[in-house]
Amino acid sequence: MVVEILNEIRKLNERELLSYWIKGEYEEAETYWKLAERAKELGLPSKAVKTFKRLGDESKRHGDELLKIYREEYGEELMDVRVPNVEALNVLGKFWKVEDLKDVLEIAMESEKLAETIYRKLASETENPKLKEVYLRLAEIERGHYESLVSLGGSLGLEE
Repeated sequence: MVVEILNEIRKLNERELLSYWIKGEYEEAETYWKLAERAKELGLPSKAVKTFKRLGDESKRHGDELLKIYREEYGEELMDVRVPNVEALNVLGKFWKVEDLKDVLEIAMESEKLAETIYRKLASETENPKLKEVYLRLAEIERGHYESLVSLGGSLGLEE
């Protein structure tokens, strides 16, 4: 599935690609905020709630940053791109009890690693220096998200 999505992403032009990632960052933000709510409902340590909330806030800022660039280049309206979001975290349905947290973290970490890889690839392929800089910075931020999730798992005693 991931390979098919990556092949579809490669077919997108720069405007479509920006639209795709903007929507993806906003979806990721919503997911992390919902994870924070769920962690709170389950009575998990405040560090889990705060980490998910912070990752959601950061993802929203990434979307805002990409949207600003998009609007400068292409105007207001985002393009409708019909490619599944490779970074969407399909974890909410799996997060029903405290014991599910380890699986949730593993899926989220895989998603963050994948997003970092894709952002680095996009940076190497774009001709737009501004966009290249943004992609590289976003790759670093995704790496930071991954490390935050690893740290959270470790602090909650969930590492292997």
